[in-house]
Amino acid sequence: MATDTPMDAPPSTRRRMVVMLLALGLLLGLLVGFNLFKNVMIGRSLQGGQEPPQTVTTDQARMERWQPALSAVGTVRAIRGADLAFEVPGVVVKVEAAAGATAREGQLLVTLNDEAEQAQYRALQAAADLAKVTFRRAKEQMQSRIISQADYDGIEADLKAKEASAQALKAAAAKKRLTAPFPGRVGIISTSPGAYVTPGTPVVSLQQLDQVFVDFALPQRDMGRVKPGQKVDLALDAFPGRTFTGRVTTVNPKVDGGTRNVQVEATFANPGQVLVPGMFASLTLEEGAPASYLTLPQTAVTYNPYGSIIFLAVQGQGGLHAQQAFVTTGPTRGDQVAILKGLEPGALVVTSGGMKLRNGTPLKVDNRVKPASDPSPAPQEK
Repeated sequence: MATDTPMDAPPSTRRRMVVMLLALGLLLGLLVGFNLFKNVMIGRSLQGGQEPPQTVTTDQARMERWQPALSAVGTVRAIRGADLAFEVPGVVVKVEAAAGATAREGQLLVTLNDEAEQAQYRALQAAADLAKVTFRRAKEQMQSRIISQADYDGIEADLKAKEASAQALKAAAAKKRLTAPFPGRVGIISTSPGAYVTPGTPVVSLQQLDQVFVDFALPQRDMGRVKPGQKVDLALDAFPGRTFTGRVTTVNPKVDGGTRNVQVEATFANPGQVLVPGMFASLTLEEGAPASYLTLPQTAVTYNPYGSIIFLAVQGQGGLHAQQAFVTTGPTRGDQVAILKGLEPGALVVTSGGMKLRNGTPLKVDNRVKPASDPSPAPQEK
C-alpha cells in the first residue's frame, strides 16, 4: 500500500505544516531576543549604577596587655573522700550520725546487729581466761618439775589458740560497727534501722573538704609549660564572678597513650566548703611575664586556606569603603585574637559583616550592636 510523501500531501496539510514551522521559528526568535535584551540592560545597569553600601560594625585595633595562660577544664575531688560500706551483712540497729554533720575520726556512724557475735566472743573470752589460769598453774608446776615440757607446751599453745579465737571474733563483731576513718562531712545516709545491708553496698559518704584537689588534663605539647607550685585560678558556673586560687601540686610523670594528654593535680583551699567533689571547673594557669598584643575581636578575622584576612574601613571618595588585608594571627584569649603582622595600631577594622565584602565595597557603619570582645567570657544564665 502506498503512502503519501509531504509533497504528495493535500494542500491543506502542507499549509498547516508551514504555519507550525513559522510559529516555532517566531517563538525561538523571541526567546533569543529577550535574553539578548536582558543581558544588554544588565550590562548598562552595572556600568552606570553604583554598588549599594553594606552595613558593618567597626572597631579600632589597639594594643592590650595579655597575661600568657593555659586554659583547661577539670573536676573537683576531695582531699580524702570515700563511700563507706560494711564488710559483712547484717541488720541496721542504729544510725549514729546525722546527714550533713561533721564527723570526727573514729566516730561511730552506723551499727549492725552484733548480739550473736558478742555472745560468742564472751564465751571464747571465758575459755581464754580459763586457759590463762591453767597456763599460770602449769608454769608453776613446770618450775617444780611436776609436769613435763611437752605438757607445758601444749597448755601454752591451747591458751594462745583460745586468745586468738576470741580476738578474731572480736574483730568480726567490730565489722558490724561503721566508723569514720578520717574527719569529714557526712553525706546522705542511704539506710535506716531495720534495713538489711549486704557487703560492699555504700551506706554513707564521707568527704574531707577543708582543701580539695582539682584534676585536669593538658595536651602533651603543654607539658613543659606547667610545673608544681604554679598558680591556678578556678571558676565555677555555680558561683559566677568568684575566683578560687590554688597551686599545681602534681604533674603526672607519664602521658596517656590513648589521648596524648598529661594529668595534672592542683590543690585549692576551700573556705566555707563550697567546693564539693564532682563539680565541673574552668581553670586558668598563668605562665611567664605579661606581653602586649595588637588585639581584635575574633569575628574580625576570616580564615582561608591561603591566609587570614581582615577588611579595613578606609575613607575615600564617596565615604568609607572596604579594603582587604592579609594578617598573621597569634594566640587567642576569650573572644579576642592577637594580630602579629599586617596591621597597625589605630586602624579602623570591620569586626562583623566581612563575609559579604570585597575590595571597594561601600560601607555603612552601625555600631549599636558590636560583636563580643571579652578576654574572659562567661556563660550567660537566663
